[in-house]
Amino acid sequence: MLGFKTVHQNHVGLVETLGKYSREVGAGLNLYLPIFQKIRIVDLAMIPLSLQGYSVITKDNAEVQTTVTLNYHITNARKFEYENSNSVESMIQLVRGHLRDIIGKLDLNEALGSTSKINQDLAAAIGDLTDTYGIKVDRVNIDELKPSASITESMEKQIRADREKTAAIAKANGDARSIEIETKAKNEATVSTAKAEAAATVARADAKAYEIKKLNDMLASADSKYFTSQQIQAFSDIAKSPANTVVMDKDAIAKYADIPAMAQVMNKLANK
Repeated sequence: MLGFKTVHQNHVGLVETLGKYSREVGAGLNLYLPIFQKIRIVDLAMIPLSLQGYSVITKDNAEVQTTVTLNYHITNARKFEYENSNSVESMIQLVRGHLRDIIGKLDLNEALGSTSKINQDLAAAIGDLTDTYGIKVDRVNIDELKPSASITESMEKQIRADREKTAAIAKANGDARSIEIETKAKNEATVSTAKAEAAATVARADAKAYEIKKLNDMLASADSKYFTSQQIQAFSDIAKSPANTVVMDKDAIAKYADIPAMAQVMNKLANK
């Protein structure tokens, strides 16, 4: 009695006779002996796989949770089914082991900033090693590198501290600039005031010098009668005041005695 088994496109059938592999059949309708034989179907299409929540330790002892996605396909159905009890799990362990080694050589900041390089190194490290399991890894990608909660909190605190430090420095620079501008303005005002006062002082000095010069010129052009008249006026004022004592040498007394007006003033002083 014959049996019929359909193998679909991109699949392969492994014929087992009395539990032992005997041959491989391709896509299409295949005959077998149901009592003595069995056909095991193996999918050769590319298969996506996600490895989530995988913990690794960086060079600086930071714990990082990783999410890795990869695409693989079976290249040798016989090896895949018979030479390893779980070829997919073996492949996963191989990927995780190499990923642990690669990230373990990097500091946290390096690892977080170089996922593309990690992808390349991981793909190169795996290479054809999975061929032992009859598997070929076509693509591997680090989807996420997430530090632990404690490290994330520490990083956030550091970022806040850096921001506060930057803000404080900016404020200090702004205050210093304001003080500098204010001081410069005050200095300029002081200089302007000093220049104005100096100019006023020079102007007053020039005016005083001009006044003295004009007075000297006037005195130089005045004759003796002018001075005599001024002296007589002064004696007249003295005669009217309580201070009626005048000390003069005899020559001056004799000179003023010849002047009638002066004589009258002197008589008034004598009568007091």
